[in-house]
Amino acid sequence: MQKLFFHDRDNFRAQALFLGKKINLQRLENYVCLATMPLIVTVGEHSCAVLLSYGAVVLFNLEPAEKVAFLTQLSSQVSDSFPDPETEEVEVHLNVVESERVKEGKIFLHEFSVERLQIVADILAKSVVLSHYETSIATVFDQIEPFAASLQSDNRNKRKSRELLRQLGSTLLVQHKIVGRVEIIDKPELLWESPQLENLYLRLEDEYEIRERHNALERKLELISQTAQTVLEFMQHSSSQRVEWYVVILIVVEILLSLYDIIFKS
Repeated sequence: MQKLFFHDRDNFRAQALFLGKKINLQRLENYVCLATMPLIVTVGEHSCAVLLSYGAVVLFNLEPAEKVAFLTQLSSQVSDSFPDPETEEVEVHLNVVESERVKEGKIFLHEFSVERLQIVADILAKSVVLSHYETSIATVFDQIEPFAASLQSDNRNKRKSRELLRQLGSTLLVQHKIVGRVEIIDKPELLWESPQLENLYLRLEDEYEIRERHNALERKLELISQTAQTVLEFMQHSSSQRVEWYVVILIVVEILLSLYDIIFKS
C-alpha cells in the first residue's frame, strides 16, 4: 500500500536546490527513510525531502525554520557547496478528477504518494541542475566571442589564451557531470517498479523541457570543445613558430661566426 502525505491539505510548496557537487547519502543520520531511488526522508512531523547524490535536494512542505534547520544539518554532507545555490519553486496541488499534469505553473497530482513525490523531485532536481550549468556556460560564451575575433588579428594575448583554455577545460567537465552523474535524459529507476507513473514523468519532463534544454547544452558544449581545440592548436602553432625562429637565429649566428673565422683569422 502506498504511503500518502499531507492528508489535511490539498496543496503545498516544493523547492529544489542545487547545493553542491555531491551529497554523501551514506552518512546521513537521524532521518526516517521512506524510499530509495531517489532517497526520500521525513523532515519534522509534516514534511519530507528527496536527496540526490549529485548535489540536489527537493523540499516538500517545509516551513522556513524547518528549511534552515534541515539545510544546516545537511551541509556537513555536501561536498564543494555552492555559495549561491540555484533554486526553483512550484506549487503542488491535489486534483483527483483531471489528468496529472502541469497547468498554469502548478503541478496537479491524483494523490500525494511517495512515488509521485519522487517523480516530481527527479524532474525538479534535473531542472535546477540544468539552470546552474546553463548560467555557467553562458558566462564562458561571453568570453569566447571576443577571443574568436582576436584570432583574426595580430593582437593576441597568449596569457589570456591560456587562461581561457583553462576555463574551457573546466566547462567541459560539465558534460561528464550531467551525463555520467546526473543522467539528465535517463528515466528514474522508480519507473521500472511503478510503470503506471510514466505518463506523469513524461508530462513533467515535457513541461520543464528537460530534453530540449539538455540537447541545447550539449550543442553549446560541443562548440566550446571545438573552440578549446582551436585555442590549443593556435598555442601549439605559435610555440612551433617560435622554435623555428630560434633555429634560424642559431644558424645565422653559426654562419656569422664561421665568416668571422674565415675573414679575420685566415
